[in-house]
Amino acid sequence: MPGVGARLIVAEFDLIALIRERCAIARDDVRQGIGDDAALLAVPAGQLLAVSTDTLVAGVHFPQSAKVYDIGWKALAVNLSDLAAIGATPAWATLALTLPEADPRWVAEFANGFAALAQQHRVALVGGDTTQGPLSITLTVHGFVPEGAALLRSGAHVGDSIFVTGTLGDAAAGLHFSLPPHAEEGAEDGTGPLIARLNRPTPRVAQGLILRGRAAACIDISDGLIADLGHICTASGVGAEIDADALPASSALSSVSDTDARRGFQLSGGDDYELCFTAAAAEASVLLGDLARSGCGATRIGHIAAEPGVRVRDAAGKLVTVPRSGWEHFA
Repeated sequence: MPGVGARLIVAEFDLIALIRERCAIARDDVRQGIGDDAALLAVPAGQLLAVSTDTLVAGVHFPQSAKVYDIGWKALAVNLSDLAAIGATPAWATLALTLPEADPRWVAEFANGFAALAQQHRVALVGGDTTQGPLSITLTVHGFVPEGAALLRSGAHVGDSIFVTGTLGDAAAGLHFSLPPHAEEGAEDGTGPLIARLNRPTPRVAQGLILRGRAAACIDISDGLIADLGHICTASGVGAEIDADALPASSALSSVSDTDARRGFQLSGGDDYELCFTAAAAEASVLLGDLARSGCGATRIGHIAAEPGVRVRDAAGKLVTVPRSGWEHFA
């Protein structure tokens, strides 16, 4: 673990062997995985291959002090969330790991966190790379979706209802309370569950499969609700009206924030990795019931409108000012 005792430095191929051992998951569609110059993978007939890549950089996507197990978990979780948003069943992953030095204890703990989530979704690690440099993790995930069944951002229609799974704002609040001057308070002040949501997000894979062929448009909430719903609106050529009072909040978030702070976390905080989707009103009742039975329900938070842009209104219909739309690199 970083910062704990003396490090044992080992060769690159020993690290690769360690990762391979910890993350071994057998799949019949992996004809050749780690160990050759390229993986050989079989895509099932009638399925499209869904591919997504994300990079996590120390000091940007996670603090240098983050638990290594959590880094491994989150690196996979944020990628699986992209597959969930398109309605894909996860299958394989490749990992490019850049490390300041070859520390087998760090790698083992990272692999443990990665493998814990990979096993839940039967994701096989089939290749990648290790190199020396500032700490960063680049992961590419692959999944399957039947031809014509993928969830896209471009399918929203005027009159559709807008829904989100789970609750919003926990991770953003967790980040807020994990920074000074709150960092030392932790679970004692009730922020422990919020920080846990930040460090170990739950990709809504099962819910994405339920939405397949039923939701009109879908996206995962990584950069903030306003920003990500805005991507649906842009792709679909529509706008959106959000009811601020309908935004679902956890009891943990409600207990540590007032209305304005809570709305800020929910609307533009990001790192939720919940699904935001639109569906015709006629679909809503049955769809919400199916989602609830999956273990993660959804809440209607607004509707798709003709006027471009995303607007937030309070119970009186008054526009709510949102200082920022969400996270944006290079902004």
